[in-house]
Amino acid sequence: MDKEIIFLIEESAEGGYEAKALGYSIYTEGETLEKVREAVKDAVRCHFGKEAMPSMIRFHLVKDELMPV
Repeated sequence: MDKEIIFLIEESAEGGYEAKALGYSIYTEGETLEKVREAVKDAVRCHFGKEAMPSMIRFHLVKDELMPV
């Protein structure tokens, strides 16, 4: 398969990060960005069969920031 899968990565309220696939029922989490990246790779490998495996994983990191005016 010559396709990519996109994950939305957000900081978790409990600490660490949450990763959700767009368009697929894949969700995982990790304490650090490196750990969540590894968890995403593992989750994608478990979700797809060998022929349906995406060739790329794209991470879209969302970070909320507050700034006083």
